[in-house]
Amino acid sequence: MEITKDTTMGEMLQYDSGIAYILMQSGMHCVGCPSSIRESLAEACMVHGLDADEVLKAIQDYLATRQ
Repeated sequence: MEITKDTTMGEMLQYDSGIAYILMQSGMHCVGCPSSIRESLAEACMVHGLDADEVLKAIQDYLATRQ
């Protein structure tokens, strides 16, 4: 699966639950919130005042170590 800024939080977490750790380290502590599951990574980053490109890179770096 290719993770992009348009990928929903739910899709990412279903693909690899380890992404939750990356999201929480980035400042998204509401990973389990039901409303966040339908948000894209870009939307969630905007709500939390985070740079979506930086969070996406952290996720991609994590996934690269898993393959």
